[in-house]
Order: sequence, then C-alpha cells, then structure tokens
Amino acid sequence: MNEPGKITGEKTYIGPAIDIAIRIGVIALLIALCFNILRPFISPVVWGIILAIALFPACRRLSSVLSGRVKLAAAIITAVMLLCIILPSVHMVSSLVDGTKYISERLQHSEIKVPPPPDNIDKWPLIGKTLKREWNEASENLKATLTRFQPQLKAMSLWMLKSAMGTALGLVQFALSIVIAGIFMANAKGSGNIARELFVRLAGERGADFAVVSQKTVHNVVKGILGVAIIQALLAGSGFWVAGVPGAGLWAFLCLFLAIIQIGIFPVVIPVIIYMFSSADALTAGLLTAWLILVSLLDNFLKPILMGRGAPVPMLVIFLGAIGGFLSMGFMGLFVGAVILSIGFKLLLVWLDDLSHSNKSSEPDDFAGEKSKAEYID
Repeated sequence: MNEPGKITGEKTYIGPAIDIAIRIGVIALLIALCFNILRPFISPVVWGIILAIALFPACRRLSSVLSGRVKLAAAIITAVMLLCIILPSVHMVSSLVDGTKYISERLQHSEIKVPPPPDNIDKWPLIGKTLKREWNEASENLKATLTRFQPQLKAMSLWMLKSAMGTALGLVQFALSIVIAGIFMANAKGSGNIARELFVRLAGERGADFAVVSQKTVHNVVKGILGVAIIQALLAGSGFWVAGVPGAGLWAFLCLFLAIIQIGIFPVVIPVIIYMFSSADALTAGLLTAWLILVSLLDNFLKPILMGRGAPVPMLVIFLGAIGGFLSMGFMGLFVGAVILSIGFKLLLVWLDDLSHSNKSSEPDDFAGEKSKAEYID
C-alpha cells in the first residue's frame, strides 16, 4: 500500500475513534455532574422509593374507598406519616440531647455513684481480676477513674454528639423522603413502568422478574425488620418517658439501632430495669419491667405476621447493611442500607438459582450430543 493510501486508511479509523471517545467523555462528564448535583438527595430519594413501594398497597386500598382518587389517598398517607413518625422522632431527638447533657453534668459533679462489685466477680475467667480492680476503683473514686479514661470518654462523647446531630439531620431527610414517597405513590403507574423498563434494560429478559423480587424484598424488610424495630423503639421510648427514665430518647435510639441490626433491645432494657429498681419505687419499676419485657418479646409475634410467607433475609445481611449504611450515610443509612443490601442479596440468590437451573437443563442435552457423536463414530 502506498503512503497516501495508508494515511487515508488511518484517518478513516482514527476519525470515528476520536469521535466516539469525545462522545463517551461528554456523556461521562454529564453523568458525573448530574451525580454531584443530586448527591445530597440520593438518600432521601432512595428511601422515598422504598417507602412508596412499602406503602403503596395501603394507598391502593384507601384510594378504592375514596372512589379511585389515588392522589388524595397518597396525600392522606403522607400527612399521617409525617404526624405519626416525625413528631415523636423530634421529641426523641430532643430527649436524646437532654439525656446526654444530663448524664454529662452528673458525671462532672460526681453525682453518679457506682455500687461495689459482687464478691465472686474475680473468679470470672480472663477478665475477672482486672474487672474487679477497675470496678472497685470506680465505686470508691469515680472521678479519678473517669480522669484516667478521659481520652476515651471524650472520644465517646464526641461520637454521641455527632450521632445526635446526624440523627437530627436524618429526621429532616426522613421528612423529605416521606414527601417524595407521596409523590411516587400519587404517580404510581408511571413510576412502576419506569422501574420495570429500567430493570429490563439492565437485566434483559429477567429484568421483570428481578423487579418483582426487589418489590417483595422491600415489602418484607420494611415491614418485618424496620417496621418492627420502629414499633419496639417507640413503645420502649414511651415506657422510658412515662416512668421518668433519664435520657429516654437516648435509650430509645439505642433500642432502635439494636432492633434494626437484629440484636434486640435487651442490652438496653436490662440496665434500665436495674437502674429503676435501685432509684425508683417498686411499683413504677415493676410496671416498667413488665412493659419492657412485653415490648422485647413483641418481635417474635409481629415478624411472622408482617412478613407473611416471604422468605426472611439472613440476620448477617441486615446487620451489615444497617451498620454499613449508618457509617456511610448517617441516620438515614440505618434504614436504607439494610434494604439495599437485602435487595442485592435476594437478586444474587435469584441469579445463582437461575444459573444452576440453566446448567442442569443443559446437562442432558450435552450428554445426548456426546452419545450421538459416539454412535456416529462407531
């Protein structure tokens, strides 16, 4: 090939390649700019979608009562959600801040007394002697013990303060998510079509099945995991507030956190009961104990009812999703992370199951093909 022809051929290939590269670069830049603009709203929008999927059956039933007025039903549900969730949550945050300040002030004025350790605690393996020594020092001179652990306590206090501020910001995002969910429910038909088309576009023929699996997973996790956790936290917090437990909002938030990650609220309930029996009258402590035990066992009855026949997601998936979401997205991530990781886990199971079925179905055909080849060779 002569030089002019070679140069012309190179231009023929290089020109379209540069054109494609420029187009891809512009599209990537546009996507990056859109993501950067929408990044503050990603968590509220995702949580709004999750809430819309979870609440839409109730919206549909209410709209049938209202002669098919879906938008009115969505507006009613949005208003009820804002009143029933946001107002108690705002009170919980206020109590959380007050409780943290109360505990901090009592520690500074040495008003908190630590009882001496039990006699046989030094017989515990590995930690018994060290625990008894530290406990004795704390009971005799709590201020000196706190001074020795001042760096750790300061770090913990800063963490609690940041958590309280993050919780307040999360409540604002929660309110925004409820409004977004109401908009999605009011336009449910169009939103559902877009979601299905997106799944089909991403996953091909199985996209519609993946959309159904995602919808069922959202229903199960929101109702059976998050719903039960919120109910337990609100009921436990109400008991703390009525009984006059200091820092009721703080303990209610810890109950919510532990219930979501599937540990249960007993790690909070037991110290509160011990404190109430040591500082309050027997009747108040006894009634609060009975109430908290009932609330602690509530998930054993509510989860089967709310989750129905849906297969539960393993506890480890919920735990990792809630913890990872909380660390990466704050208070909102506590809910969003558990749901997103559960959806990913369920879709992975469906994909693996589909892959195993396709492999099994191909085995007889391959065997038959090998057999026919052997017969032909013979």
